[in-house]
Amino acid sequence: MNELFRKFAHRAAEALGTPWAFIGALTIIIAWILSGPIFGFSDTWQLIINTGTTIMTFLMVFLIQNTQNRDARVIHLKLDELIHAIKKARNTLIDLEDLSDDELRKLQKEFQELRQRDEGRLDQNSEETTDEK
Repeated sequence: MNELFRKFAHRAAEALGTPWAFIGALTIIIAWILSGPIFGFSDTWQLIINTGTTIMTFLMVFLIQNTQNRDARVIHLKLDELIHAIKKARNTLIDLEDLSDDELRKLQKEFQELRQRDEGRLDQNSEETTDEK
């Protein structure tokens, strides 16, 4: 079942993310607007577009979420592979998505401190090269 839905979501995302799908949706909206005078801009006429767009939006949320979850998982795996391949990299950074929010905040603070320390070194190096001139 999961594989079937994955394939369907992938194909649907590819098809619905094209300019042709947008043109198709735009054509439906224009046809609906042009049919307004024929139906006297009735409540039923409005209900048709409201119901149709609500149903499509509801279904699209699940398709989009599925493809985003898969893309995020793939990106994490690729990054994990890169971290693993670099000797100086900390392998503890693999699977960060499993850490708690507090653990992520601590790690973020650590990286901010590293960045500030590196910026201090860069500023110091640029001052030294200016003094040499």
